[in-house]
Amino acid sequence: MLTKKQKNLLLFINKKLRSSGVSPSYEEMKQSLNLKSKSGIHRLISALEERGFIKRLAHKARALEVIKLPETASANDIYNNFSPSVIKGGLDEVKISSDETEVPVLGKIAAGTPVEAIQNEVSRIPLPSNLEKNGDYFGLKVQGDSMIEAGINEGDTVIIRRTDTADNGKIVVALIDEHEAMLKRIRKKGKVVALESANKNYETKIFGPDRVKVQGVLVSLYRNF
Repeated sequence: MLTKKQKNLLLFINKKLRSSGVSPSYEEMKQSLNLKSKSGIHRLISALEERGFIKRLAHKARALEVIKLPETASANDIYNNFSPSVIKGGLDEVKISSDETEVPVLGKIAAGTPVEAIQNEVSRIPLPSNLEKNGDYFGLKVQGDSMIEAGINEGDTVIIRRTDTADNGKIVVALIDEHEAMLKRIRKKGKVVALESANKNYETKIFGPDRVKVQGVLVSLYRNF
């Protein structure tokens, strides 16, 4: 059984991880619980770890992983506190209401070897509620397994925000030589552009800057079961 503060902290950590992929800082945790010092957060973290709800990740500063959620968490707790980056459910069964913003699905994108560049619209899906409605988004069906360690599986439908720029380390849709598109993590150094996989079985692809154009940045995904 968790105390109220332990439960609230666990839900806050989980929300932060799901929305940004980064553990909250001790200062953020302190403010979320309205505590006066960080020492209380250290005690709560230790208690959650001892009870098997979280795990500290070795060799990473302040990195935490949520192992499980409390059985006492209500449906309202989950609905109000989580902003998942993975929207789970069968896409074939999604029904779009008239007040939902739709996103066009433009075909398949390779998370392994390149496939043909982005195709024409093949279907439409609802825009995840946690994304700004005034953005320009499109969806792509993932083909391949080179991004599985980033939580992107074959068959997922990724939601992409259309942009021609991206910060280093972002997962992007990259257009190669104007005719091949792939989903990769981008890193730029000088005049070299590296497109990295999230699977040790795939090599990093290196290109000159004139060969790669960013088509958009990954912001969310749907998963079929």
